Amino acid sequence: MTQDIYQNLEQLGSEARVPTSPDLAKLEYVQNPRPAAQYMVRFVCPEFTSMCPITGQPDFAHIVIDYVPNRTIVESKSLKLFLNSFRNHGGFHEECTVGIAERLVAEMEPRWLRIGGYWYPRGGIPIDVFWQTGTPPLGVWVPEQDVPGYRGRG
Repeated sequence: MTQDIYQNLEQLGSEARVPTSPDLAKLEYVQNPRPAAQYMVRFVCPEFTSMCPITGQPDFAHIVIDYVPNRTIVESKSLKLFLNSFRNHGGFHEECTVGIAERLVAEMEPRWLRIGGYWYPRGGIPIDVFWQTGTPPLGVWVPEQDVPGYRGRG
């Protein structure tokens, strides 16, 4: 494998500011270094934030993204900037969680992807949002997400 697959990355290794909205965030991808292997990748963002579109109050979540790559993998710094771009984005929990997954699926075209959005309670009610593309590929180890149920969820 050569370094050529990394030449088009603009954000890795350089200063990159958090985009002001998810629509302006640029997700970057590189070729899958092991395209013949069926393996799962997990990203965990325990401090995800967005805003309630009605009240403007902050919402907090523990986001878990699992995917089985196809031709490309998402570059982690660009994913971090994309997730951070939701800080000033007004969207309900469902819109944020499913929107993250749909964008990754549309651009990366993984073999399989699931997301768990474990939202911390506001008004005493936690909201958990789950979405996936379908059944995981046969033979791929897919561990449980293991995010504790709400009891202070800490």
